[in-house]
Amino acid sequence: MPENPEVSSLSYEQARDELMRVVAELEQGSSTLEQSLALWERGEALAQRCEDWLIGAKARLDAARAAASTAGHPSE
Repeated sequence: MPENPEVSSLSYEQARDELMRVVAELEQGSSTLEQSLALWERGEALAQRCEDWLIGAKARLDAARAAASTAGHPSE
């Protein structure tokens, strides 16, 4: 599917924007049941990708904070 790149290759912003489009399309209610199920599954994968990015960002921030706090207090 050229218009649907692999979810794992998307940046946070790309996944978020596509998720917003998927939600809007589902809310319109004009899709067939099969299309709606495919959209739902894509939306779930996109939401997971966004969550993974946010978890990774939090881990990086936590690591940076920990490094900054230990830099200010060198060990004996």
